[in-house]
Amino acid sequence: MIGRNMFLLAGMLALTTAAHAQTPASKIAAERALFAKIVEIPTVEGQPAEFKKLTTLLTAEFRKAGITNVIVKDHDNTQTMIVRWPAAKPSGKKPILLMAHMDVVAAKASDWKYPPFQFREEGGYYLGRGSNDNKAALTGIVLALQYLHAEKFAPARDIIVLFTGDEETIGNGARRAASEWRDLIDAEYALNGDAGGGSVFPDGRVEGFGIQIAEKTYADFRLTAVNRGGHSSTPRPDNAIYALASALTAIERHRFPAMINDATRASYEILAKGDSGQYGELVRRFLADPQDRETADLLEAMDPGSTRTRCVATMLSGGHAPNALPQKAEANVNCRIFPSVKIEEVRQQLQALSGPDVTVTAVEGSQTPETAPSPMRDDITQAYRAAVGTRFPNAPVLPFQSAGATDGAFLRAAGIPVYGFGGLWGIVGQREGAHGLDERVWAEGFHGQVPIWMEMLRRVAGT
Repeated sequence: MIGRNMFLLAGMLALTTAAHAQTPASKIAAERALFAKIVEIPTVEGQPAEFKKLTTLLTAEFRKAGITNVIVKDHDNTQTMIVRWPAAKPSGKKPILLMAHMDVVAAKASDWKYPPFQFREEGGYYLGRGSNDNKAALTGIVLALQYLHAEKFAPARDIIVLFTGDEETIGNGARRAASEWRDLIDAEYALNGDAGGGSVFPDGRVEGFGIQIAEKTYADFRLTAVNRGGHSSTPRPDNAIYALASALTAIERHRFPAMINDATRASYEILAKGDSGQYGELVRRFLADPQDRETADLLEAMDPGSTRTRCVATMLSGGHAPNALPQKAEANVNCRIFPSVKIEEVRQQLQALSGPDVTVTAVEGSQTPETAPSPMRDDITQAYRAAVGTRFPNAPVLPFQSAGATDGAFLRAAGIPVYGFGGLWGIVGQREGAHGLDERVWAEGFHGQVPIWMEMLRRVAGT
């Protein structure tokens, strides 16, 4: 999920041992216990009872923060939570929305060394499916609100929380929130805990923290080749599987044109100043001429998905019997589309590459909205810089565009600017395993995110 220069992800890592020691052991134990409970609820697609367990738990935790305005929406075989902390001293400003998602990617237990929904600690990490994406940030938001309430923080504007239950699948929680539930979540802007965060070198030097202002459009396309088939002893010159294979090969070899926008340009400009090596030189060349195909291709090889639309085959099926010519062959091609490029334009390009024997159709319901970057705001950037500065003074804060899709696209499309914000950070070169085996988050990073969330909210929601 994370590129060489993108500090985007929910689920990033690590505080120092010294900072850890400054936190009372009982507080650490309580935070860990809550996180363990949340991770061990297997909120995967098609398990509505598990979502009810989690929303019941979270409702009780919000009540501990004095927040009783909790609405749980049942929809699409899952649930979405909308929570509001009313302003104590209203300033007249619109609310701020905090976002995360409750659902996690399914995990095949036989592939894991330990049961995926068994929370455990090993080598300084907390492990379990969803620990990184996105339950660490979700838990961090809850804890931050509890602690702010305990210290008598009085928000000057409403703080709204949106926890969805299908971000990893159909995205209807965010889609409905941005439309039919708009009055419940309408805000000046949103801080999305599923995007944003930082990166730190093993020796403690901070590489930077990212604030996501744009994301690619997600879309699946179905490639279908059909044929009247026949007996395998008399092969035909036209074959559905061969036609599909040729189409997929053409798509594999195709390079979409390089592109740049405000989000990628801003992050590259900052990185170019701080990287004196080969990567920095490529970035500077790309900034000087984004249409230089050779430079763009080299940069794309080092940081896949950063310079253009990318499409890749992800699923394949074909044929109906081992001794019969195939009557049908199908493949799914997943595309992450650069902002400003239309989904239909990509479909047409895939169709041209596939040829007349293969039909390319957009998979209904798979797409996220086509959105432009959220406008950069100095007040949000400065607040983020100050919040991170409580742990990493003078840490660079970079706007960026993420290659992955989040719920934020639905809100951007509805006119609510979204900024990926994360108090978590990662160790350069270390694997966190989001969506993969032995998913994990650095324990000190999990605890360390909470003060950053708290300081951010003091600055953007305080008097």
